[in-house]
Amino acid sequence: MPRPPKRRMVEFLPPCDHFKPAGVPLAELEEVQLSVDELESIRLKDHQGLDHEACAQRMQVSRSTFHRILRSAHEKVAAALTEGKSVRIEGGNYRLLGRHLCRQCGGLWRARDDEACDPICPHCGCEDVVKGVPTHRRRRRNRSHRRGGWR
Repeated sequence: MPRPPKRRMVEFLPPCDHFKPAGVPLAELEEVQLSVDELESIRLKDHQGLDHEACAQRMQVSRSTFHRILRSAHEKVAAALTEGKSVRIEGGNYRLLGRHLCRQCGGLWRARDDEACDPICPHCGCEDVVKGVPTHRRRRRNRSHRRGGWR
């Protein structure tokens, strides 16, 4: 029995999950499904310009696995663009890292693995939430006056 696939770490969920050519009704188009982890690989490599090693570390997979995910994503996007197909972003074996942001009260909280697909703000109970706001690690300033500078 093969071992279950490892879940990929994703820091971003897209604001919309469907793209299609303009002027053609969606019902008339063929559809290509792009998984969330494939979109993350495109975001890290092509949008942020990271190398394969850094991308693989961010997604917590091996470099060869990252390359396979990225190649699959590029093939799907290329087919959709050249053949006039729609792209639906959904599914995949991933875990959302990052935080959620409430649009009503501005509350920010860490995303949990067991959290529902549509999170609810723990501060005000609002359901209007931006999922997957990336976490940025800040450098801490050294508190000692003698040493100064950044750590």
